[in-house]
Amino acid sequence: MTFLDAVRRGLAPDGGLYMPDTIPVLSNDFWENLHRQNFHEISLQMVKPYLEDQFNDPAIEKIISDSLNFPLELKPVQDGVDILELFHGPTLAFKDFGARFMARLFSEKAQQEQKEVTILVATSGDTGSAVAHGFYKVPGVRVCLLYPKGKVSLLQEQQMATLGENIQVLEVEGTFDDCQALVKQAFLDHQLNEKMELSSANSINIARLLPQSLYYAYTIGELQKRGVHQPVFSVPSGNFGNLTGGLLAMKMGMPVQGFLAATNVNDVVPQYLSGSGFKPKRSVQTISNAMDVGNPSNFARIQFLFEESDSEIRKHLTGYSFNDSETRTGIRELYEETGYLACPHTAIGYLAAKNQIASDRKASHCVVLSTAHPVKFRDVIEPLIAEEIEVPERLLKWLKREKKSVAIGSQFEEFKSYLTDTN
Repeated sequence: MTFLDAVRRGLAPDGGLYMPDTIPVLSNDFWENLHRQNFHEISLQMVKPYLEDQFNDPAIEKIISDSLNFPLELKPVQDGVDILELFHGPTLAFKDFGARFMARLFSEKAQQEQKEVTILVATSGDTGSAVAHGFYKVPGVRVCLLYPKGKVSLLQEQQMATLGENIQVLEVEGTFDDCQALVKQAFLDHQLNEKMELSSANSINIARLLPQSLYYAYTIGELQKRGVHQPVFSVPSGNFGNLTGGLLAMKMGMPVQGFLAATNVNDVVPQYLSGSGFKPKRSVQTISNAMDVGNPSNFARIQFLFEESDSEIRKHLTGYSFNDSETRTGIRELYEETGYLACPHTAIGYLAAKNQIASDRKASHCVVLSTAHPVKFRDVIEPLIAEEIEVPERLLKWLKREKKSVAIGSQFEEFKSYLTDTN
């Protein structure tokens, strides 16, 4: 099976997630000289082993240049702490990296096969808007987004629920876990799969992980310019696709000291890392809503990367979790001490980095992944800093548009009927 085949199928027939049979390991020369390359050059070398049997170099370069055409910024905020801003794409969230890359791959595939594909996506926040905008008006692709009613921010909802065209949006009475369960059940329903070509654009799709591994390597290169080597990455985590992307880069040879799995009270993975078993539970709603996941799908990929060894996973990952009160304190203290304004997810990553540095002298340098622009959470942040956050014009326009979502329950038969009736 090719990489594109796995991208198209999304989920394996047995309900499992796709992973490469072997992880390509790039040369030491590549990793030691990242500082001599720009982001696109780094991306080409990392992506090429996965796509070279399906696309030539110019085609791969075009996929990268068309999809990853927005900036990323690494900002020092305190001694030993940098924040990597990944929210400068069209929807102001890090999900733009994976969604846009995947959309270009699907576009290429659709043109080759002349078949329409229906992409199913469960979202707890920014995935939905990123996928909606990444796939908007892409020929041969229909997108169906599912989000939990009342559990995403207004801006997130408006960005994904007002587009129309080939973007269909379902407002589900339930939690993100209910949305994700509906998507997984659809992939396993033989009758549904006989009627339509189904795929996914969640982090369960392997195409999301590959572009999410690229900015870790870019960061290593930027730090090399300062003489900093082998940092710790602190990753705000929900479904754990972003952290798995970093682990994929590490398995490709990237020099790194380790990773922090930073969560809110949905702390299944930090609990596991502290020595307990992996025990999924129903998710709890928090102010860091994109991380409200009680059964993270990508944990299975993490296990695969470490050959099911608990000790190896715990050797490279350290877990931290913070409640809403602690998150609010982190947002306020970071702003008061440094002037840096962080969204709730980024604040959790920052708190994990701060705790790690305080408890481990070896953690000489931490990089916090900043996953969303703070304006998307102004209702949480503004009361904490007693200031208004200016809303960029490109976001304001979405607030003025009419919502086009359809309300459904969390029962699979209702979802299945919607898919077949609108096909």
